[in-house]
Amino acid sequence: MTFHEFEDLRDALADADFDRPPAFVANAHVTGVSVARALDAHGVPVVALDRSGDGAAPPSNAVDYAGRVTYPLDDEDGFREDVEELAAQLDHEPVAFGCMDEWALAFAETEPEGVRLPFADSETMDAVLDKSSLYETCEELGVPYPETYRLSEVDPDEAADELGFPLVIKPARKREFEEAVGTNVIEVADRGEYRDVVEMAQETGIEIMAQEKVPVARGEDHSLASYVPEDGDPLAVVGNARVRAPLGYGTSCVVERVDEPEIEERALAVIEEAGYHGISEAEFVYDRDRDEFVLLDVNTRPWKWISMPVQAGANLPMAAYADATGADYEPDPTNDARWLSLEDYLPLLAGGDLADVLSTADWEALVSGDFETSGDLTTAVYRPSDPAPIAHRLDVEFGGRDYYCSC
Repeated sequence: MTFHEFEDLRDALADADFDRPPAFVANAHVTGVSVARALDAHGVPVVALDRSGDGAAPPSNAVDYAGRVTYPLDDEDGFREDVEELAAQLDHEPVAFGCMDEWALAFAETEPEGVRLPFADSETMDAVLDKSSLYETCEELGVPYPETYRLSEVDPDEAADELGFPLVIKPARKREFEEAVGTNVIEVADRGEYRDVVEMAQETGIEIMAQEKVPVARGEDHSLASYVPEDGDPLAVVGNARVRAPLGYGTSCVVERVDEPEIEERALAVIEEAGYHGISEAEFVYDRDRDEFVLLDVNTRPWKWISMPVQAGANLPMAAYADATGADYEPDPTNDARWLSLEDYLPLLAGGDLADVLSTADWEALVSGDFETSGDLTTAVYRPSDPAPIAHRLDVEFGGRDYYCSC
């Protein structure tokens, strides 16, 4: 699959002949390829958008076209103009899937003409992403959450005095912070480290929050993966992030479907009270001191392991697409499912950081490719039936090119 410059992508779409609305999937990395595969399984055409062609999605056989658009954090109006110009080339209004916060918010805030948005408006989305308002909702509903202070509203030293050390620093919006420091959470051990991060945030204009360091039970992080329609019943699956890389606050690399009715009930109550509809992930950790789950975040978009609920019978992207376009979609009966990111998991094993949680039969299924047609296991990027994305990732990784995405 060619990754087009914008003008070439526009011309290619002008010549395209789609029999149904395509999906605009942005950005085009691990989450993007997962969304593309979920939609392609139901015959939905996919146009992958990004500021770079080095993500995992562009070469996938689930992607029909891929190309460059203006990065919304650089120029939001330019992003809207690009998307509108691409949509104008099509016979059907495309459906937008923003796969990181800045892309999802850009679609919601600019509301590009001729594009269908299968999620709530930007005001509602902001209220969910803003932890102050999110935790106010939790307070009203009796849903536990970590003690948190927005440092634009309270004196940083007073917040530190209340929380004690160590504590964690989080951004109001993840991506600006990730661009500056390479992560979306920093643990600080003492007041000196704390002041350094606060000063960095002040200098860069990034809004941050100080939050208690929750005494997390490792391996017990749970999230509700859901699609909540404007009208009707939600489609939801609970996942347990059994392994993260690095261990603790790292990215999920092994996620299993589990039955946790309390997680589902609490997450859906918060989402409903906030008035949000669309795809989301509500993240909980297990607090050893409280002896209960506490809500950390609600991500109002697809996320890295969205292939797990698809494997479990709940194709959240297709459910959103069907509601936006009137297409037919019925979820499968819920079944067991596990998701694996080999790119993150293998270095943990090689470094001796944990015991292997996969069986010999799992590894045989992965090597042979049998996991694609039987069993409960699915993967982030590696799939023998669609080999170009993992080959492309290896080429980028070992070719010295720089592509960053937290997904």
